This record gives sequence, structure tokens and C-alpha cells, in this order.
Amino acid sequence: MKFSQALSTQMERCDCTARELARASGLSAATISRFRSGERTPGREDLERLTAGLIAASAQRGRPLSEEALREAFFSCADLHLFDAEALRTNLNHLLTLLPVSTAELSKAISYDPSFLSRVRSGQRSPAEPEKFCADVARFLVRRFDDEKSMAAVAALIGVAPEALADETAYYTAVVQWLTGGAASVADAPGQGGSVSAFLQTLDSFDLNEYIRAIRFDELKTPTLPFTLPASHVYRGIEEMKKGELDFFKATVLSRSDQPVLLYSDMPMEDMAADLDFSKKYMFGLALLLKKGLHLNIIHDLNRPFNELMLGLESHIPLYMTGQISPYYLKDAPNTVFCHFLKVSGAAALAGECIAGHHDHGMYYLTKGKSDLAYYQQRAADLLGRAKPLMDIYREPMRSALDAFLRTDTQVSGRRRSLLSAPPIYTADEAFLTAFLDRRDVSAKEKQTILTFAARQREHFAQYLSHGAVRDELPRLTPEEFAAAPVSLSLSELFFERDLVYTYEEYCEHLRLTEAFAEQNDQYDVFFTKDKGFCNINIVIREGKWAMVSKNKAPVIHFVIRHPTLRQAIEDMILPVVE
Repeated sequence: MKFSQALSTQMERCDCTARELARASGLSAATISRFRSGERTPGREDLERLTAGLIAASAQRGRPLSEEALREAFFSCADLHLFDAEALRTNLNHLLTLLPVSTAELSKAISYDPSFLSRVRSGQRSPAEPEKFCADVARFLVRRFDDEKSMAAVAALIGVAPEALADETAYYTAVVQWLTGGAASVADAPGQGGSVSAFLQTLDSFDLNEYIRAIRFDELKTPTLPFTLPASHVYRGIEEMKKGELDFFKATVLSRSDQPVLLYSDMPMEDMAADLDFSKKYMFGLALLLKKGLHLNIIHDLNRPFNELMLGLESHIPLYMTGQISPYYLKDAPNTVFCHFLKVSGAAALAGECIAGHHDHGMYYLTKGKSDLAYYQQRAADLLGRAKPLMDIYREPMRSALDAFLRTDTQVSGRRRSLLSAPPIYTADEAFLTAFLDRRDVSAKEKQTILTFAARQREHFAQYLSHGAVRDELPRLTPEEFAAAPVSLSLSELFFERDLVYTYEEYCEHLRLTEAFAEQNDQYDVFFTKDKGFCNINIVIREGKWAMVSKNKAPVIHFVIRHPTLRQAIEDMILPVVE
């Protein structure tokens, strides 16, 4: 008997529907459907969830099934291989996110259809011969990424010392073992920098007002003292190049120009970042550019190890919060021999280069000359024309643009998954919201604005559910957890800058309304997580299209991320679900 038949038989024995089993097991209805159709077989963890879910559902129906009988029925299935498919999917995605390799390149190298490999990555399919699949992937990685930098990144990911991969056989064995169910990424461990989790945790806890006070941004004065700099100057070597970057900031800040500034570099970061004194001066220079009111177009180099990329984005959070930053990236990866550097403003240009691996032999050229500056400004414009937005950033002045984007998206079919820190406003009915607002110091105008916004959200959400499925994940807090970190009504898309905090009773009532909404809508599921997750951000994921990270605490800000690597990393985040 096949597993799909065994599962259907056991569900019929206890008169359990797929929806009821999904709720009881913590698995999605789509996953249950794939198991029943034979499209997928469960791994060890999913089988445990299914077994526990069937036991719970059968007990509720008054037709209890024994764990022993279920295990016997499932383990006898000819097509059930207790291979941890979820671990393979997660770890494979981690590897392909960390290393600069595309699904197309990997599929060609291991002779798999690209669309099938994409479905393996998304969890829709599992390899028929998982051991052979992992061996093929590991063999490709060992041959393709045998340089010291790549091996060090892989070692950090799979949790071994770099020297443990020095031997090709040991490298291959370690990757195979990790793919087939190894431990989670070291880089994604709580508190570790350089991962998408660390980036989101930093954003979750970031308070712009505290940051402004800490660096005394409000007290910064744009310098007006004379600054003498030749029309052009050459900087050679690491120490001089550091001085060149600071001189560029000085020339730009002290000029009368208010033109946007372009910043691009695919030069190495480690040696300059290791100098804490220079790093502080560099960030201070950026702060002065923002204080002057200049707009910064930053083209990020994504052809770096994933951890290094995320550390760079993490450090730019305070800058993004100002609304004066537009981040970009180049779709075409730069070559791996020559490194380039370009910073251009309305007053000065700083251009540089080096050979990869020889940063200390590099050179910067700073110029304020009219003809030189015109050349570099055109070069900056051409480079920006080749760049693509890394993310769209929405602050309050762009509220209508965000609303238009989300309203248009409701008309596009597909799956949506959200990681929420508070119950969604579209599951709260008008009576609940009216009573909630009446109990607070909210003006009549604000009350009407919020009720109108909520009604529009319910309308848009209903339209989306007519042709798409939604899964919301959020914590169910205990009274103690709620007291430690109270939850506020989710109004980030309204850009409402005041916290309207629930009482614990109101919070529980809104959770009840959310569960009732799920019962009434087949296309909507809500799952409650074991951990609190984030306190101040919501994450909405449109699978394969974009991910939106919304900061709820003032100042409200939304990041819509489309870049495949970053979007996939956010899609792969999993919060523990209560069984």
C-alpha cells in the first residue's frame, strides 16, 4: 500500500477532514493535500505531526486511534522513506542563498529539470532518490566552490571548523550529512549577525528616536569651516584610501550642492571595517550627508558571501529609516578579478580600483575639477541606469503609493503567508473596533479614519481570498508574555504613529475573531506559533514574488523586497508552530 492510501484510510476511520487534520497537526492544508494525492511523502518530522494530529482529531470525534496502530500502518507503506525532506529543502535553500549559484546552474550540473529543482526548493516535491540527489549536489559544490573564502562560508553554515573541509572527501561527506538532516545554520542561530533573522531582529528592536539621541543627530551641525582640498588628489594603500573616503564626505558636506549622491563599491570590506575608529567616522560622514538633506542612491554589491551582505544591510537600517536612501543592486555580477569603487556627488567624485585579493595595492582618485566631475557624474548616471531597486521603501509621504501597490496585488492570484506580531485588522469586525476605539483617547476624526481603513482592508482581503490562499502565523501570548510586551492594534499600513494597546481581554477576543474568520473562509488559515517571534514587525510573503517587512512602531516604514536571494531567505524563515 502507498502512503497516500494509508493516510486516506486512517482519516476515513476517524471521520477526519483534511482541514481538521491540518489544524490538529500544524501542517498546511496544501501539504495534507499533497500527501493524500501521492505528490509527496512525509519526512520524519511531518510524519510525527500527522500521527499526533490524527490521534488528537480521532479523540475529538470519539473514534480514537492508537499511536501504535498508526505507526504500523504508515511504516509498512512501500513508498515511505523516512528521509527528512524538510531538512533537505531548508538546508539546500541555505546553501543556494549563501553561495553565488543559481537554480539553473545547479540543475544543469546535476542533470535535474530546473522546474523540478524549484519545486524541491519550495517544498512542493521531493527527490525520488534523496540520497543520490544529496550526493550529486555535494559533488557539484565540492568541485565548484573549492576556494578558501567559499569553503570558510560553507564551514560556518554547516557548523564545522574550516580546517575540517580541507580534505575533498571530508568536504563532500560533511555536506552530504548536513543536507540529509544536519543541524540548522550557525549563521541563523539567535543573536548571530549576518543572517536574515539577525537583520529582522535588529529592525524589530530598532528605535529611531533612541538612535538619534544616542548619536546626537539632532545636535549635528553641518560644518561651514573652510576646507582646502586640491582640485584632484590620489590616495594609495588602505590607510590613504580611508582618508580619501572621509575627504569625499567633507568636500560634499561643505559644498553648496544639493544634488543626490551615488555610492557604489565592490571593493573588499573586511580590512576597512576592522578599523572601528574609521567605521565611526565613516558613519558620521553619512549622517552629515543626511543631515544636510541629501538623497543617497546606494548600489549594494550582492556578489558577496550572504552573511557579509546581511551585515551590510543591517548596518544601513538607521539610514533607511530616514527615508533619504534608495537602495539598488546590479543584476549582472561584476567580474572576480577587478574591483571598483565610485562615489559621486554634486561637488566631488571619488573613483578607485584594485585587483581582487590585493586591496592594499589599490588606489582612489578624488576630483573636484569641472570636466572630471562631469565625466564621473555621467558615469554614475549610467551605472544607476543599469541598477535595479533592491527594495522599495515606503514612508508616510508614500502612503498612497503603498496602498495602490497592495490594492493592485489583491487582483493577482497566488499564495500568501504572513508572520504577524498582532492579530490582523481584517479579521476584526466593525463592532469590535468601534468598542475598542471608544475606550481610548481617539478623536472622532481618527476613529472614522481607522474604521474606514479597516473596512477597506476587509474588502481587499475578501477580494484576494476569492482567487488566492492565505496563511497567517502569529503568537498566542500568555498573560505573563502579554504583560511583558503588550500588543497594539495593527495599523502600520495606515501609518498611524500612535500605539493603541490592547487589554489582554481585547487581545484574546481579537484572536477569537481571527479563528472564527478562518472557520468561515476555506482559503484562509491561521496558525499559532510557540515563540513570540517579533514584537514590532509584520512580514507578508507573496510566494515567488515579493516579501514586505513592515515596522509597526513609529516611525512606521515598509520594505518591499523583490531581489530573489533576499526574498527567498525571508520565505525560508519558519517559526515554530503549536501542535
